[in-house]
Parts: sequence; C-alpha cells; structure tokens
Amino acid sequence: MTIKVGDKLPDGKLWEFVDEETPGCSIGPNEFDVAEQVKGKRIAVFALPGAFTPTCSAKHLPGYVEKADELKKKVDEIWCLSVNDAFVMGAWGRANGATGKVRMMADGNGDLTKALGMELDLTARGIGVRSQRYSMLLEDGKVKALNVEEGGKFEVSDADTMLKQA
Repeated sequence: MTIKVGDKLPDGKLWEFVDEETPGCSIGPNEFDVAEQVKGKRIAVFALPGAFTPTCSAKHLPGYVEKADELKKKVDEIWCLSVNDAFVMGAWGRANGATGKVRMMADGNGDLTKALGMELDLTARGIGVRSQRYSMLLEDGKVKALNVEEGGKFEVSDADTMLKQA
C-alpha cells in the first residue's frame, strides 16, 4: 500500500552520518527512530533514487540546499531520503553543501521505503531496488502533502513546490 495524505508515517529506522560529535550522537553513522524524529515537528522530506545520480545531483538535492534557509522559516527540518548507506549519503551531502541545511537520511536496506510503498525496481539498470522520486510534508508524523513524480520526471517534488505547500 502506498502512503497517502492523511496517513501516519510508518515506524522505522533511518541512518545519518554525523560529522560532529554531540551528546547522544557519535561521529559516523547513527541510527535514528523515525517516530521519535518526527514527533512534534514539521518536516519537508524529499526522496530520490540515488546519491550521485544525474537528476538527483544536478537538480533535486541542490534545489533544497539552495532554498533551505527560506524553507526552514516554514519547517523545522529538511530530510533527503535515499536507499543508500549512511557513508554515501554523508559524502554526497558534504559534496553538495548540505551540512547544517538538509539531513541526509539513509534507508540502506530500503525498509522504510518499502513500508511507504515507494520502492522503485531499477534492477534492470543495475542499481537494485531504490526509492521513487517524491516529496512530502510531515506534521507530527502525519502526511500533509505528497508529491510523487511520474517515471523519469522531475516536476512536482522540487523545493519550490514544497515551499508553496509548507
């Protein structure tokens, strides 16, 4: 079943590569409980097929990094979600200036992506099962807006669309 507006985000775990040690977070990959992370927050989430891939690297992530300050006036956090490991997501975020602007959330096994019903089978292209390209606005763990791209498109999950919805 695919998640829809009004649904509560399913329980799950995500990983984030932490660059600076803070209380409760060590340097390197840290596991985060999704339910705890979304509690009481407005979060703009955008998901994409993979780090360092053409549209994701040239348009999707850079758009949210560029609009982060403006978007953070309307939301508490911005998450980039991909079926990659935390090491890759951390490196990709650093390479694109996302540190401190966008949380690079790794769904390495695709468990949350599958629970959302948003998996995309790209095994024929040699990159396995990934995430569809989409964005969603969460409020206290509930989906307030959902923008799912049609195959191969990049028209509705961009930062400008999220700014209008937030």
